[in-house]
Amino acid sequence: MAGVIPTIDLRIWTQGDAMRRAVLARTVDQALQSAGFLLVTGHGVDPALRAGIRSAAREFFLLPAGVKQRYAAKVGGRGWLGPGAEANGYAEGTETPPDLKESLTFATAEPFEDPVVNAEWYAPNVWPAQVPALRGLCEEYLGRMVALEKELLALLACALGLGADFFTRHMDHPTYGFNINWYPGTEIVGAPRPGQFRIGPHTDFGTVTILDRQAGKGGLQVYTDADGWQDAPYDPAAFTVNIGDLLARWTGDRWRSGRHRVLPPPADAPAEELISLVYFGECTPGTLVESLPAPVGRVVYPPVDSHVYLREKLDSITVE
Repeated sequence: MAGVIPTIDLRIWTQGDAMRRAVLARTVDQALQSAGFLLVTGHGVDPALRAGIRSAAREFFLLPAGVKQRYAAKVGGRGWLGPGAEANGYAEGTETPPDLKESLTFATAEPFEDPVVNAEWYAPNVWPAQVPALRGLCEEYLGRMVALEKELLALLACALGLGADFFTRHMDHPTYGFNINWYPGTEIVGAPRPGQFRIGPHTDFGTVTILDRQAGKGGLQVYTDADGWQDAPYDPAAFTVNIGDLLARWTGDRWRSGRHRVLPPPADAPAEELISLVYFGECTPGTLVESLPAPVGRVVYPPVDSHVYLREKLDSITVE
């Protein structure tokens, strides 16, 4: 799997000469045609910032359920998604038990000018009063993620032989999403039911996902046609980056929307606890996603409004 999911150093893209950048672009193109995943180092995001978010978020997740309920939100909203809120396998049309996780979810702090877009896609972030440090940490992190997403999308455009702004010009005011996912052990979630995961098999919905994760036996697995489900390679210094459905459609399925899942708490380590920081890159509302023609693209999809697509997918994983 490490060969299918390479590690790339982003400093080659930002600081390297033309030859090294060209080699990097070819590596990216090849990797995204198979698993749809990369490990990215050289991003400059301080590990202490990521650790600080985990520590503050864990304080929140360990609060009594009645306190957390004050911040309850629906899927796609802002706040706390409690146990049983999502079943990501539904996005593939698979009836699965709810995912074994809780989440804190945030998004852009800037409202939109269009009141119709605002009503659908904007709500103020809800910051838990019990953990005051969380807001500043997350706002700093999200600023870094927005900038990193644009850098990655510029690299991806060049990997396709396009202008560096081909994707980023559609990201002037993205909605984006940020989930802090808590995967506690069985003493909290109970024994997994048949077919139940921390996150069920699915693909992400947007452009690029930037994941800061922890290693674990009940961790991330990635699917490829050649090898089936395999543990994803891990590097504590790297972000795990995958492309989502909209970017796959944009490339005419040249690149694959990375299918993945998070395993349930393992039987031989039932108390294992993991926290993931997940940034979901999205477009500015109203972006029309049209498949690139051959020789880049391989399939021509009907044009789709980015946020009509996103809403349908978010609704599909909501457990009623």
